[in-house]
Amino acid sequence: MQRRAQRDDQQRAERAIRTGGLNRVVAAALAVPVMVLAGACSSDSDSGSGDGAQGAATASEGAASAAPTVQAAAYAALPDSCKTLSKKTLKDLVPKGGTSGKEGTSSDTAARASCSWSSLDNNGVDGSQFRWLNVSLLRFESDQAGGTGEAQAKTYYAKQVEDAQNVSGAKNTKAEPLAGTGDEATVVRYDLKKKEGAFKQQTVVALVENVVVTLDYNGAGLAGDETPKADTLTTAAKKAAKEVVASVRSANGEGTGVGSGDGSGDGGDSASKSPAPSASTSKSSSAAPSETPAEDASKSAVAKS
Repeated sequence: MQRRAQRDDQQRAERAIRTGGLNRVVAAALAVPVMVLAGACSSDSDSGSGDGAQGAATASEGAASAAPTVQAAAYAALPDSCKTLSKKTLKDLVPKGGTSGKEGTSSDTAARASCSWSSLDNNGVDGSQFRWLNVSLLRFESDQAGGTGEAQAKTYYAKQVEDAQNVSGAKNTKAEPLAGTGDEATVVRYDLKKKEGAFKQQTVVALVENVVVTLDYNGAGLAGDETPKADTLTTAAKKAAKEVVASVRSANGEGTGVGSGDGSGDGGDSASKSPAPSASTSKSSSAAPSETPAEDASKSAVAKS
């Protein structure tokens, strides 16, 4: 009995050992695929994350390279507005006004500038001859919102011409293209009756690259003096506008500008085009059309007569 009990105990011990070993083997076998699966998931996750980051970076670079660029404006500078005309031209247009003009107020003379001259030839009881001349320059910069400086200037040029043809109270308005003055130019002339006299107004608007030139010139016979001939004033205004355009080009490295002082004002249109690139990309302030000078001119005439 004792030996049988011993044998039973030994058999139970052997079965326990075998069972325990089997359980460990099974547990180990089950653990292996779990670890493999976990490793695979981790590897897939890491790979996906890397691919996603790389894809996002590529998309970002693609978007940056696809962003539209605007060509820089041709002209980066404006000339001194009061030195855009030769002394001879000033003596012809404003004979009693001298050659020193009155510079207009501007917070940025590289983008907007103007100068005016006035002349009053007082002949006493025989009346007086009045002349008023104004040069305005406006330069546009290229930017993403507004487009190229040239396109903005062209739009403003068209508006200036339209405004000059629609002045309140103007009579006998005529407009004609002016060749050989910048890229495009228009002359607008009309009569304007004031209590001081009959004014003959000439406005020349010229487009040259990204700059718009507006030249206003008017004359009147005051206190009974003879009214000046419109054709004479128009011829003088055309000549002066060519000089101003030449000065704009010269300020940007083209042509010779007024230079010789002979007042020939050929406009420098034969000069080769190698415009200096604009260094700035900020947009110039939106410009209001130049004011019609007739009213200011008449007030000046009254003050001096």
